[in-house]
Amino acid sequence: MDGKERSRDSVLPDVQWPATCYHSFIVARVKLEEAYPKIAFRWRSRNWWARLTRVPPECEHLEHGVEWMATYAPDTLYLRGKASLRRRPARPEVSLCRACLLSELETELSGYRGRVVAFEPDGAVFTQYFFVGVEEFIAAGLLPDVAAAISRRLDQPAGDCDVCDAPASWLWLSREQVESLDEVPRIAMARGEPLCARHGAQKFCATLTNVSEANLFYMNSPYGESGAYLWI
Repeated sequence: MDGKERSRDSVLPDVQWPATCYHSFIVARVKLEEAYPKIAFRWRSRNWWARLTRVPPECEHLEHGVEWMATYAPDTLYLRGKASLRRRPARPEVSLCRACLLSELETELSGYRGRVVAFEPDGAVFTQYFFVGVEEFIAAGLLPDVAAAISRRLDQPAGDCDVCDAPASWLWLSREQVESLDEVPRIAMARGEPLCARHGAQKFCATLTNVSEANLFYMNSPYGESGAYLWI
């Protein structure tokens, strides 16, 4: 069993992620056009059959290319397989190509004023990349020593951004420094790359840009005062 498999089994032992995140409960939601005014969606993914089969609306670029796509549920956190809204009314879950996803994410991430520890994913194998607030680390399935190590990093002074010298709010941990969540000593000691919100968002999006193919089952947006972006 390699390090990646150990990370999935030992660090997040009880998380039961759904094959698709398109949930069945009925809640108040922002209209699609209001939530994503810059994105055009395929008509076939919005008709009665799509709604009946609970297929998320798809951006028009997925009509001809599906080598890179992600299910984006910006306001939903999954705790041990159960959906929990972090914003009401929630924006609807959608399927997006990389360009449409990044256009949403860069704006969302650069506007977030909380603290973030972000782990660089393994672009060859990751299927989900999601934010978990610090108060829900244990509820989301993180082992106590992992949760404690990340929490300590969030509590430490952030310093200045490595790019622009503005106050940092992000700590980017590359895979060279922390390959998996099994490596608690590295999580605790790695210098990482402190970044402001704007350059943290750019780093995050540039990392996804460098992944040539992907089918991500779940991505969300940051919420609350602090947390971490994790991948499996």
